[in-house]
Amino acid sequence: MKTHQITKSILQQLIYILFSCFAIISMADNWPSKPITIIVPFPAGGGTDAFARPLSAQLTKNLGKQIIIDNRGGAGGTLGANIAAKSNPDGYTFFMGAAHHAIAPSIYPKLDYDIETSFIPMMLVASPPQVIVINPKVAANDLKGMIDLLKKNPGKYNYGSAGNGSSHHLAGELFKMQTKTFITHIPYRGAGPALADLIAGQVDMMFDGLGSSSQHIKSGKIKALAVAAEKRVPAFPNVPTAREAGVPGYVVSTWYGLWAPKGTPQEIVEKMEAEVTKAMNSPELMEIWMNNGSETPNMVGDSFGKFVTADIKRWAAVVKASGAKLD
Repeated sequence: MKTHQITKSILQQLIYILFSCFAIISMADNWPSKPITIIVPFPAGGGTDAFARPLSAQLTKNLGKQIIIDNRGGAGGTLGANIAAKSNPDGYTFFMGAAHHAIAPSIYPKLDYDIETSFIPMMLVASPPQVIVINPKVAANDLKGMIDLLKKNPGKYNYGSAGNGSSHHLAGELFKMQTKTFITHIPYRGAGPALADLIAGQVDMMFDGLGSSSQHIKSGKIKALAVAAEKRVPAFPNVPTAREAGVPGYVVSTWYGLWAPKGTPQEIVEKMEAEVTKAMNSPELMEIWMNNGSETPNMVGDSFGKFVTADIKRWAAVVKASGAKLD
């Protein structure tokens, strides 16, 4: 009797597993059957948006289903990341994070998610360099002139960032270390609001990802002093590198990547990776990426996961050396 009950229990478990497998296969076969949401953990107008919105438009066109951008800003991108980590892993919610999420573990004493274990790493989407930008009313024509102003007036000038622990924040701290200057840090709830205040003259400068600053540089609303890259950006040939402008060790890039909540069916993850790759290699997006200072990357799955892990360690060393902390 006991043996019969055990056999029946095992049989029931096998049937459940088989039905679950069939359900997952059916789900993957029919995907997408409804709109897809990409959670962007910053307000509209920032660097993540500069790549997420054109990508969503191209995916909508290719898939025939609406791709919705859901902006959830706050706490340097960690609030949106926590929402994404706890979302339903049914293949209809994805997360577009950034370099900020490799910095956050070293800045925030406690996070309600783990960027390495709460998500499935999918792919690197873009990797533009940081750019040093100022409000045109600031009396500096180049980076050397700005550094002179900062040294003569310690604490008078400030810089805006996308929030504590963001790449903008750490880029500013690195700049202060390397130039031996002091600039007051003003954290915002995303690069979009910080840029708006930079344009309005409420803050003096930013260390921003080129993706969100590019249109404002071209329009003359803000002035680019240098890109924090090894070489000049083709879309901005007249903007020197930090090395050319007198700060040789200042090389900082930001990056944006795509994740799925842990538990998302692998078949759907692979389909989404293929669709995003196809969209990013379209002539329309390749031109946008180039104008935003980024090449079209080719880093998918485990390679992207290892990249994120390495970046967490790299930024941990920077945080320790700079003494950066929550403001």
